[in-house]
Amino acid sequence: MGGKYINPFTDFGFKRLFGTEMNKDLLISFLNSLLHNQEEITDITYHNTEQQGSRMLDRKAIFDVYCQNTAGEYFIVEMQKAEQNYFKDRSVFYATFPIRDQAQPGSKWNFKLKSVYTVGILDFVFPDDEYAPDCMHHEVKLMDVEDKHVFYDKLTFVYLEMPKFNKTEDQLETMMDKWLYVLRNLSKLMERPAALQERVFNRLFEQAEIARFSKNELFDYEESLKVYRDLFNVVDTAEGKGYAKGKAEGILENKLEMAVRMKKEGLDSSLISKITGLSIEEINIL
Repeated sequence: MGGKYINPFTDFGFKRLFGTEMNKDLLISFLNSLLHNQEEITDITYHNTEQQGSRMLDRKAIFDVYCQNTAGEYFIVEMQKAEQNYFKDRSVFYATFPIRDQAQPGSKWNFKLKSVYTVGILDFVFPDDEYAPDCMHHEVKLMDVEDKHVFYDKLTFVYLEMPKFNKTEDQLETMMDKWLYVLRNLSKLMERPAALQERVFNRLFEQAEIARFSKNELFDYEESLKVYRDLFNVVDTAEGKGYAKGKAEGILENKLEMAVRMKKEGLDSSLISKITGLSIEEINIL
């Protein structure tokens, strides 16, 4: 595989670092580095990442990471590898699940809600130059358009346009800088950078070192890496044929997510192939 540390943009890499009870200190540190105006998170509880709709036929949501802190606030953390046509709509749709889950049975509920945070780590930039080239961290809330005050502060979307983060090791100042540097460069590093001396990074580099993986973990990572590489191979082919990069990425990402859901429902690989257009080989490695 050519590297010493895992690629955190793969499903396996991201969930190993941020989606396990054993490594929840990594997620806590990462979230605290992003959410400056929120009370410091000291502990979290992971929830089931597959969320059902209110009825059997309602659409599901499958999160990368879904958790709560000790104050009862909800956090959805997503690694988004490719641009989608309706990415913002998807973010809002996902945020409705922890909101809906807070409804209390009976007639005396006063509708008081806990805060919901959706964090999107994007391996692409928003289209049409929506933000300036040097603006990669975005915190979005419901705002009054007239006087610009935050109308509702319990629903927050944080987006990180990772391709825009280009700080070098000697430019790292804040913990957010350091976390973004790790996410952007981890798979290319051969040694732990001297600038990352905090104890939490001891754990990160220990968990990210491929040589420490068991045989099964190594197999799972290799399969996840194949899916990640296939995504970019398809995009390169599409660009060669003159297709829009974002559109090609979004189509493949949707197909892969659909195939994963179908496999979880027990559908046969040949049927999934007919529906999604993916090859049997691509489906088998998901």
